[in-house]
Amino acid sequence: MKRRGIGTCNSWALGLGLVGFTLTLPAQTTRKNPLEVLDQFSESVQALAARVAPSVVQISVTRYAPQGETGGRIGAVLGIQQSVGSGAIIDPDGYIVTNAHVVADAQRIRVTLVPQNTGNKADQSISNALSQPFAPAKDAVLVGVFKELDVALIKISATGLPTLPFADYKKLRQGQVVFAFGSRQGLSNSVSMGVVSSVARQPDPDSPFIFIQTDAPINPGDSGGPLVNTAGEIVGLDTFILSQSGGSEGLGFAIPSPLIQVVAAQVKKYGHIHRQLIGVGVQSLTPTLAAALGLPRDRGVIISDVVPGSPAEVAGVKLNDTVLSIDGRAVENLPMFLSGLLTHPNGTPVKLELLRGQEMLTFDVASVEETHTTDQLADLIDPETSQISQLGIVGIAIDKRTEAMFPNLRVHYGVVVVARSALSLGTPAGLQVNDVIHEVNGSVVSSVEALRSALGALKRGDPVALFIERDGKLQYLAFELE
Repeated sequence: MKRRGIGTCNSWALGLGLVGFTLTLPAQTTRKNPLEVLDQFSESVQALAARVAPSVVQISVTRYAPQGETGGRIGAVLGIQQSVGSGAIIDPDGYIVTNAHVVADAQRIRVTLVPQNTGNKADQSISNALSQPFAPAKDAVLVGVFKELDVALIKISATGLPTLPFADYKKLRQGQVVFAFGSRQGLSNSVSMGVVSSVARQPDPDSPFIFIQTDAPINPGDSGGPLVNTAGEIVGLDTFILSQSGGSEGLGFAIPSPLIQVVAAQVKKYGHIHRQLIGVGVQSLTPTLAAALGLPRDRGVIISDVVPGSPAEVAGVKLNDTVLSIDGRAVENLPMFLSGLLTHPNGTPVKLELLRGQEMLTFDVASVEETHTTDQLADLIDPETSQISQLGIVGIAIDKRTEAMFPNLRVHYGVVVVARSALSLGTPAGLQVNDVIHEVNGSVVSSVEALRSALGALKRGDPVALFIERDGKLQYLAFELE
């Protein structure tokens, strides 16, 4: 079977996880008309949809897709690719969580909100449903991503938006009824119903992440949409499906709510994840591996690497130690180990309980915060002189101070995008943090001043082609100056 990500137009398959639903009917002294029971259930679902839908958005992404090699220095950008995904509003000030693959390489991100009903009715009216495709879209900026988990946070300029709370993942149970909201096949404000097939599924035994499995119908366009329980709480974020046809076959997977919460909070604060590192490599301990190494346990997590000179080596951690717990919480698999590190408080030792042979050992391992180039660059920028208002970014020139931070840079001049500017919501070119701008309309830029000057010579509506470097690849970003 194929695993396909959801979130790109007419070429994706989606997945989502489910959250629980329990329907309890009051005891009756007389038998009720079965149709009345169905009416009650239908009305409950209608009320849930009316409460959740205003917090679900459609995300439209424009990106340039290389169509082949030209024989020159870059792949030719022959056309614009557009795709549709979904997202959930988690903060009234415009913060929206979605999948990283939905907004990957976006040149422009646009968000369409569900039109609010007029009058006292909370349910979807026919006129509102028909007007949804014509609702005005808002430009959004990418706040940050955590690619390993496929989570992204974007923001629109708005306040007082309706939000969705997160569910308590520990209360999720197999068989609970859940609802998937999204924009399947580009059809905005759609909802489907299913049950939780499994509360925790690990498609790859050596993956540090788990997913909620559901049979709720998920299709292309639902990527990043919320999977909610009957309380209208987010239990998961639709991420991928297993499908041979490309459409829903009842095998959908969603990122569990606690992981979304941790990632969204850190990305909102820092623009990326601040992970604690201790200098070990871990992998799943299987019966075969345990038998081959003569270990007393045949399941769990084994230390497969200890980085020389790392806090773990200094503390006494050794190869083939089996992890029993982290910070007092039992560790039975890789996701539990990762969760322990993600939620570990900064600046405090990580308490590891290990099994070495037949001996149980406890170590206090110092943790080191993962370094990020953007954090180092932020210390070098001057807020007054680093603004490039035409692009809505803050930048810094590649020089002797900064070049060492980009050891794999292919073109050794330009301006690095450090952050989006507080003076502008959007980056019309679709620039991302760590992009390096090398040229503007064929003219080399080697400083922030040169970049501002090149843009300043253009007037509103003029075409702009930025020659940039992103993740080791060279490409053009083209747009009209706003």
